[in-house]
Amino acid sequence: MKQKLLTGNQLKMIAVIAMTIDHLTSVIYPNYPGDWWIITLHMIGRVAAPVFWYFIAEGYYYTHDLKRYAFRLFVFAVISHFAYNFAFGIPFIPFQTSIFNQTSVIWSLVWGLIALAIYDSKRFKSWQKTVLLSGITVVTFCADWSCIAVLAIVQIGRNRGNFKKQMTMMMLWVAAYAAVYAVFINPVYGVLQLFVVLTIPLLNMYNGKQGTWKGMKWFFMCIIRSI
Repeated sequence: MKQKLLTGNQLKMIAVIAMTIDHLTSVIYPNYPGDWWIITLHMIGRVAAPVFWYFIAEGYYYTHDLKRYAFRLFVFAVISHFAYNFAFGIPFIPFQTSIFNQTSVIWSLVWGLIALAIYDSKRFKSWQKTVLLSGITVVTFCADWSCIAVLAIVQIGRNRGNFKKQMTMMMLWVAAYAAVYAVFINPVYGVLQLFVVLTIPLLNMYNGKQGTWKGMKWFFMCIIRSI
């Protein structure tokens, strides 16, 4: 049997390092440069997002207070909006320059959590869930990783216990994102999004344990907010 070596804390730290490399590269070398070593740094950065998605779905499963969890994410999303936009030279008021990447990925993470709750809810009929989830994809379209983050979180959460299906559905949505990115933003960087596949072996090593440091969730959220 394959040994599971990585705790949740260790995976989150890997994601923080990968995201730091990716964002610093974007700040120092903006406007989609094609140098091979810059592309390589961004490839490393693709490791981060799937870890975020996976642990939002895990957090939904384990949380004792969904409303408090969602509220905490929402607060971080509002704060991180200003840090993210300042770092990348994006106006704080959205849509002045583009419809893409107008706020940080945390905006999509909080709505992904809400989408999972809606999907599991017995209060809503099937058509109501479809309408609500469609509305969430519209609301999150402007964020980093767009509504794809929400759809990936939903697929990871609803297929919990079936790792192969979780990753297959995640990659299908990422492929759709990569295609849109290639057509409307930059073809090379569109293909680059597919390198989230590098995260799959790491997530497959997750042993289901949080790790010993209980403050990791706060550190993790503060780092995401500030980078």
